[in-house]
Amino acid sequence: MMEQVALSGVEPGQRCRVEEIGLSGPLARRLMDLGLMEGTEAVCRLRGPWGDPVAFEVRGTVIALRAADAGQIFGRVER
Repeated sequence: MMEQVALSGVEPGQRCRVEEIGLSGPLARRLMDLGLMEGTEAVCRLRGPWGDPVAFEVRGTVIALRAADAGQIFGRVER
């Protein structure tokens, strides 16, 4: 079963297919430059001790996101 969640709710080791990016401006552009866009698979690799930041592997690169920013990016995770 696939469930839509914010990337901030993805646990380490889970895979997520990005469906919607609710960010705009320079941050959205930077994420696109790094390969994070709709349709991309992101794998949660690490989470900070208090849940912030969250690190995702995207197309062979590890990207760390603040939990607030990851909360505005949505995708499907297999539960």
